[in-house]
Amino acid sequence: MVVCGDDGLAHRLAAELREVYREQVVLVVPPAGHRVREPMVGRARAVSAALLDRVVTAVNRNSGGSDDTLAPGERIVEAAEPSEAVLAEVGVDRAAALALVYDDDETNIRAALTARRLNPRLRLVLRLYNRRLGQHIEELLDQAAALGGDGPVERGGADIATTVLSDADTAAPALVATALVGTSKVVDAEGLLLRAVERRPPAPGEVADPGLCTLALLSATSNDPAGAEGSEDSGDQGPQLLPDAAAVAAATGRGTVVLEQVSYSGPPLPARRGGPPFASLFSRRLRWSLAGLVAAVIALAVTLTIVTRDNPLHATYVTLLDLFAINEPAHHQSTGQQVLQLLSMLVGLLLLPVLLAAVLEALGTFRTASALRKPPRGLSGHVVLLGLGKIGTRVLTRLRELHIPVVCVEADPEARGMAVARRLRVPVVLGDVTQEGVLEAAKIHRADALLALTSVDTTNLEAVLYARSVRQDLRTVLRLYDDDFAKAVYRTLRTAHPGALTRSRSVSHLAAPAFAGAMMGRQILGAIPVERRVLLFAAVRVRGHQRLEGRTVGEAFRAGAVRVLALDTAEGASGASGAGLVWDLPDTYVLRAEDRVVLAATRRGLAELLGRRARRGV
Repeated sequence: MVVCGDDGLAHRLAAELREVYREQVVLVVPPAGHRVREPMVGRARAVSAALLDRVVTAVNRNSGGSDDTLAPGERIVEAAEPSEAVLAEVGVDRAAALALVYDDDETNIRAALTARRLNPRLRLVLRLYNRRLGQHIEELLDQAAALGGDGPVERGGADIATTVLSDADTAAPALVATALVGTSKVVDAEGLLLRAVERRPPAPGEVADPGLCTLALLSATSNDPAGAEGSEDSGDQGPQLLPDAAAVAAATGRGTVVLEQVSYSGPPLPARRGGPPFASLFSRRLRWSLAGLVAAVIALAVTLTIVTRDNPLHATYVTLLDLFAINEPAHHQSTGQQVLQLLSMLVGLLLLPVLLAAVLEALGTFRTASALRKPPRGLSGHVVLLGLGKIGTRVLTRLRELHIPVVCVEADPEARGMAVARRLRVPVVLGDVTQEGVLEAAKIHRADALLALTSVDTTNLEAVLYARSVRQDLRTVLRLYDDDFAKAVYRTLRTAHPGALTRSRSVSHLAAPAFAGAMMGRQILGAIPVERRVLLFAAVRVRGHQRLEGRTVGEAFRAGAVRVLALDTAEGASGASGAGLVWDLPDTYVLRAEDRVVLAATRRGLAELLGRRARRGV
């Protein structure tokens, strides 16, 4: 595996490939003091962290680190840019996969085109923010692989396919899940957010909720507060991954890890004022005024019909003529007709200001259609989102897909996500979050969670500390660029506010598993740690796998190795994301060649299933 990058994501991705998948990694990073592009805000701390990681890695390699720390043959190459000579030096022509995770899209695209020419059968993973451009690049590189290789690239197989990811897209599900349920142990299974939940042993007489399924049995020390972070000393009572029903029933007194769907249980989105276009154009008072005038016209027409014994249609026509003052005066008519004519003219006078008000309100509605909405009165149970940059925009989109009420806070009126907020009709508070009154305007005192996702670490930290002073039990999630700084902040806030939920997250830490999964093959959906072991989630086509094809779900299940979780029945069909996943498959269901299943597996179990090499310790 070859990883090329210029920030913390490259180092985190290399570590993920080494520690989780036990792959041999060549890391290409810029030399000390040289960057591919000018650093952005908050990048200075990351430079020192990246250099420190490089020094630590070199020291570990020279000191003969164990297999748990470094994969055999691992090396680091320093290069200003991933040129053709550099890619040839690191062995791209012999590599299984190449990840290009530079912060600059142009650098990644240029290197990908060069790598595809050097090795048409290479699996490529690119970091691009532009989704539309990424789709075109995927098609272009896969077409180049088909022309330069032995045949067309099969997108389902993914051994040669190109994958374009964005760190913003891959980190968004974990940030959303953390804000909702307080954990980032999530997997995005075909658009459906799933989380792994640790549950303590049920009390006598209680029945534990199994969730979608039981993923693991925890070790004995995981239920001991003193050993919660030291479960590596579990000994023989270590965690059991993918246990069978008999093992779960026999494991009394041990905690479990179960799989659940991430859902929102707070108040629903506030109803949008007015459904039809007429109601959205005019205010409630004006609509009632128009309704009253129409009722008056109908009453006058009915009365004229009774008084004159005329045809109802003709009586209505005469009433409208009197209403607009274009009828002849009723000099020689009966007193009743004269009174009705005067009343009709009076109603016509009242109609003029109402029509003028309708025109002005319609113009005002069109003028303010693109304006930012303000938080509605009485809003509560919502999520306050700070920052509408790359990460904030993706998180906002994901929150609204889950129908969660959101209030955004942004200092820059020209920020990337402002157009998205207008399109989604999300309330936005313009202002510096460090200024007094800005968070109050976002109704922070009635919010359920705060997501601080600006590009400045100190701003995120200040916002969280101030929000905690306003409301002690507020769930807060802050984005910090440096992993070490994030851990220190998390431990301090957890100690200072033991009754509240605080999470500090590094985007590179959240995005690395998705990039690593793409390098292993498009089947990998994600990985969830269980103490010191890891469970992998994959979407696999049954065709060609002897351990799946023609077998029942019960026969395909191997305790401690592989378990089929769901059947994907919506591939290629339109509909909501994740709607095609069928859970609770009966053990007697026979897996067909055309089926596509979502399964959980250990590293060794997945390696055996996909035919990959299984290294010692996997």
